[in-house]
Amino acid sequence: MSQLKEKENQFITAAEQLNSVKQELKSFIVGQDEVIDQVLWSIFSGGHALLEGLPGLGKTMLIRSISECLELSFRRIQFTPDLMPSDITGTMILQPGNDGRQEFAFHEGPLFANIILADEINRATPKTQSALLEAMAEQTVTVMGSTKQLAKPFFVLATQNPIDMEGTYPLPEAQMDRFTCKIHVDYPSKEELREIALRTTGTTVPKLSKVLGISDVLLIQQLSKEILVSEDILNTAVSIIAATHPAAEEAPQRVKQYVEFGSGPRGLQGLLQMAKTRALFAGRYHVAIGDIKQTAVPVLRHRLLLNFEGEASGVLTDELIMEIVETAGQDGDSR
Repeated sequence: MSQLKEKENQFITAAEQLNSVKQELKSFIVGQDEVIDQVLWSIFSGGHALLEGLPGLGKTMLIRSISECLELSFRRIQFTPDLMPSDITGTMILQPGNDGRQEFAFHEGPLFANIILADEINRATPKTQSALLEAMAEQTVTVMGSTKQLAKPFFVLATQNPIDMEGTYPLPEAQMDRFTCKIHVDYPSKEELREIALRTTGTTVPKLSKVLGISDVLLIQQLSKEILVSEDILNTAVSIIAATHPAAEEAPQRVKQYVEFGSGPRGLQGLLQMAKTRALFAGRYHVAIGDIKQTAVPVLRHRLLLNFEGEASGVLTDELIMEIVETAGQDGDSR
């Protein structure tokens, strides 16, 4: 009984800590509540996130602010076409040894940190993007046949600009699938623009406080895995993923008409992981259908590939996902 009480206290403490992080970020970042939620869900579920939005909307600032709230090491990598794999992974360099002879020593690249900001990731060549893929998938890098373990926890929070695509290298589907979610950063409202101006053009510069350390983040990640998923919720999540495939019998008509490829098993894993973390944020020990509904769009929007008709018709994947979710979860609780 004491063990159950201790576990319950851990869940309560974790929920309070997560909301403390969120409130600290809101004291600095204006608006973007949904974006903040989705980035935090991704981080504490142990996944990577891709933020897409117009220049100047605060994508980089948000990621940097998260690193300041969490006592984790942070590195920023500005992706450009001339960036080489060794520029991010590190390389072997010759240096004099104790006996005076030259020997190779590994010089760590910027990937050796807890939080990696991959700024404008689609401006790097596929060769450099693929070097990042190993780090995201295995949390290791391989240099000259030697495999190096990266720090834990390890997150890649990448940004990309949906306009000015000339000279860019769109991420291949295999690498897009490594991101737990794709988050759209929208333009702020008039009230938010006014508040941004007041906060950034005056003499007072707000400072963020450290809220969580490495051990706290790792513990919360573990606790999020322990959130319960009922058989009904699991079946709903499976039905959602299955319905993203145009060949599936349960797929809506618009999916059959406009989608070329649907989500794979990694989409289901990401959906459940994000839903569990959202439940933990809410102080619940179980996943509700509302958690599935709120996380489905960011988790699946980059995993649905439209066919030619869908692209030509201007169909939005977000609308297709919402249609799938409403069909699969129409009998559930919408909390």
